[in-house]
Amino acid sequence: MALRGLNACARIILTGSSRVAVLRGAIKSDCLKCRHGAKRYLLSEDVVKLQDFQQRKLAVAHQVSGSKGRHYFACYYFDTVNQKMEKKQLILKDELKILLYLCQSVEDVFMARNAMYRYHEENRNMAFGEFKFGPLFMRLCYELGLEDLGARTLTDPALRGFFSDSTSFNIAIDMLFTKKCYKIYVMWVTDGVLTGGLEVVGEMKKQGVPFNKDTFMLAFATCYKLNDIERAQAFYSQIMSTDSRLCQNLRVLILAMKGSMKEAVSALTTALVSKTPVFVKKPEFSQEVINVLRNKSAGGLWEGKVEQVVRWLEESDQITKQTIDDFLCHTPRRRRPLGILDQKRRTSRRTRRTLQSTLLLE
Repeated sequence: MALRGLNACARIILTGSSRVAVLRGAIKSDCLKCRHGAKRYLLSEDVVKLQDFQQRKLAVAHQVSGSKGRHYFACYYFDTVNQKMEKKQLILKDELKILLYLCQSVEDVFMARNAMYRYHEENRNMAFGEFKFGPLFMRLCYELGLEDLGARTLTDPALRGFFSDSTSFNIAIDMLFTKKCYKIYVMWVTDGVLTGGLEVVGEMKKQGVPFNKDTFMLAFATCYKLNDIERAQAFYSQIMSTDSRLCQNLRVLILAMKGSMKEAVSALTTALVSKTPVFVKKPEFSQEVINVLRNKSAGGLWEGKVEQVVRWLEESDQITKQTIDDFLCHTPRRRRPLGILDQKRRTSRRTRRTLQSTLLLE
């Protein structure tokens, strides 16, 4: 949206050249047009919550604007917050929440980012309570295709402690993965260096933010894309539950790429004779994984055994054309649109609190 009187955007945090890179990335990104279609990512919808975030944006905009037009109110609200920053006044928690929910453009995000820096500077020594701004900001970047801006903000020393949760880092790594930003690299000579997924993993460790199963899977996937098998295996070994189809395929893939034919064949054989109930589908293996195994065993002592176990898998219909990328990425189910908000309902059915305050708490 066009913001009236926002001179702050001219004094944006990023340098001119870096800002050009972010804007170019947003234009080139297909993320801007995929909000209404199927979006694929490593993390599940339960973590990314992109659709929930978009619905909440609509609800908050409706609640706070009242009878005024949403565009008019948003311009007015951004102007008000900008004036507070110019006067060095305190930015309140609810003000920052509303500001982030009202963002609809790259310029809006830059403005909200300035407010985040001010808020963190004023509250860095105070507990933020249960609400965390990090996931909210990262979902906003995800929606608008601003993966580099999100990663730069996340790793900025000036905001250390602001992103104290694993969800923020995981979402950042996830959107960098979908844009093939696996490792730090230069996009354009004049536009500086863009952050990669591995750098975000490193920053997460440096800040002492605990890794969870999603972090290990994201880190593994990033190393896998870089063909860094040793590091990929190290991250894979940290995944506690490895019974899923994805993990079984990853294990065989790692073993095959390392040349550990005996262990790879053993894993496939175990899947063949697994005592699963009749109504439960037996483990499937990607044709991509099978091809890697065949190539690595060709002309060696294990070639015959590999071909035998592959034939058994084919006969039992346990080989699929889906790739590792297909296994890694999720396509969330479509949810019913938010629709027209109930004008009469002003309280939450769950908490019995006013709907506006309830939305801001979540």
